[in-house]
Amino acid sequence: MNIDFMEALKEIEREKGIPFEMLVEAIEAALISAYRKNFGSVQNVRVEVDRATGTMKVFAQKTVTENVHDPREEISLEEAQRLDPRYRPGDRVEVEVTPRNFGRIAAQTAKQVVVQRIREAERNLVYDEFSGREQDIVTGVVRRTENRNVLIDLGRTEAILAPSEQVSTEVYRQGERIKTYILEVRKTTKGPQILVSRTHPGLVRRLFELEVPEIHDGIVEIKAVAREPGLRSKIAVHSHDHNVDPIGACVGPRGMRVQTVVNELRGEKIDIIRWSPDTAEFVGSALSPAKVIAVELDEENRTAQVIVPDYQLSLAIGREGQNARLAARLTGWKIDIKSESQAAG
Repeated sequence: MNIDFMEALKEIEREKGIPFEMLVEAIEAALISAYRKNFGSVQNVRVEVDRATGTMKVFAQKTVTENVHDPREEISLEEAQRLDPRYRPGDRVEVEVTPRNFGRIAAQTAKQVVVQRIREAERNLVYDEFSGREQDIVTGVVRRTENRNVLIDLGRTEAILAPSEQVSTEVYRQGERIKTYILEVRKTTKGPQILVSRTHPGLVRRLFELEVPEIHDGIVEIKAVAREPGLRSKIAVHSHDHNVDPIGACVGPRGMRVQTVVNELRGEKIDIIRWSPDTAEFVGSALSPAKVIAVELDEENRTAQVIVPDYQLSLAIGREGQNARLAARLTGWKIDIKSESQAAG
């Protein structure tokens, strides 16, 4: 190692933010292992790298003794006193034992350590960047599929879209840009692992936050989201300003805002419901687009009995019960739907 190498370490500190001293200490620790491996030594050694010149020296600790049995561990009293007359038997002496041909091994070891530390630092930076973004949206490019996992390029790292988080009606084509919801960021031995989703209800919530300034500013609040990924979603919205219509804000001029969200979700239908603190009113609205005549609540069992016009029954229930299911998830109430004639009978 030389002056140029030490300057390179300082440049790494400036560019990557890895402290110069930390790099040198890591190199010194690695050189101890390299010395023992290549020279078969069991000595208690210390490696010292000159911070200015890069000059490297290996020192071994030896015990002063009158009769040397193991020169790797012991030093004669006579030799020790040549270094310092004050040494006595039993004292520990530090002696330079730098091998002549250790330079090449040292340079190779140092480079390996630096590359490893840079890799670790970059992994930590990626982890720090994304760990604070859980439950947020991230945009990336579909790169490839491995074992049914879709790998998405986020620039400095890749995210994993697992089969369970993929929408069954969607096809993810290589090279296309896609928005996903960050579920979890894990620290692993191979670096940060970012798990994302296309099915999570939070994706719908975040997409509306991106498109609707009133939601971003806190004027309109999304109270609840219920979703059957790829098919239909319902969101319940509330305005904290009586002059702002929460549904109109989400729909946007000529329906542009909601259409942008629908396009990102590849045609998934979205019902925007007005939230109400009155549970009966909220349950009735949640069954939109069906019209509701009456709602009776059983508070104890958290069940709502809803009566709709005869011709609206199938609309209220929805295809394969989808509308009723989503309304129940949105409100948190079990919903029993009956037509007028069923209720009268």
